[in-house]
Amino acid sequence: MANDFFRFKQFCIRHDRCAMKVGTDGVLLGAWGNVEGKRILDIGTGTGLIALMAAQRNPQAVVVGIDIDEAAVKQARENIADSPFCERVSCEFQDVLTYSPDVCFDAILCNPPFFTEDTLPDDEPRALARNNRSLPFPQLIAKVASLLTGKGNFSMIIPCEHVLDVVGLCLTNGLRLSRRCTVYTPEKKPPRRTLLTFTKAQSVSCHEQKLCLNAPDGSRSQTYQELTHAFYLT
Repeated sequence: MANDFFRFKQFCIRHDRCAMKVGTDGVLLGAWGNVEGKRILDIGTGTGLIALMAAQRNPQAVVVGIDIDEAAVKQARENIADSPFCERVSCEFQDVLTYSPDVCFDAILCNPPFFTEDTLPDDEPRALARNNRSLPFPQLIAKVASLLTGKGNFSMIIPCEHVLDVVGLCLTNGLRLSRRCTVYTPEKKPPRRTLLTFTKAQSVSCHEQKLCLNAPDGSRSQTYQELTHAFYLT
């Protein structure tokens, strides 16, 4: 992305000092994920985008973003301070695996690292941010389960090839799949991403849907526009 910032309807995200820039995955999760309840956690907050989207969607919630990238945390704090939600959103320089808040969360959101290559460039922060060596799915999901309230919800976006493994790990940790959205770019090509919501509730049925991002002419599809209309300027 050429610009050092991305302007949304109610806030602006500067990302020139963040390894992970504003991208479609984050916007999708921020617009689609479950944000019910009074306390929301955004794991790997990066620029603070998803945390701010959650705050916009739920005016009653307090939102906490955490990240292990100190530069990202500093920039997220600046983005938060410049937003209309600064009194309800905070950002901490914190590893989720050692995170011990005093109170659990009603909703947790995470756009996790998912690449699994063994070799990483020594000078490439973005590669490290996207590699799940820093936050493997088994450890992430076990920790999420411990941070959720009794009826809490956990939403994430992952590559489609990881879905079965993640669903199994969540079930092992007492989290049941309640929503699933398979994301297509052009409808006729295989999907690359899946949005998932898990819950601690004991009795749950899974609502499944599909989302195609692009219309036949390459523009945003009507469904995608409806999902993100509160955020995108156009």
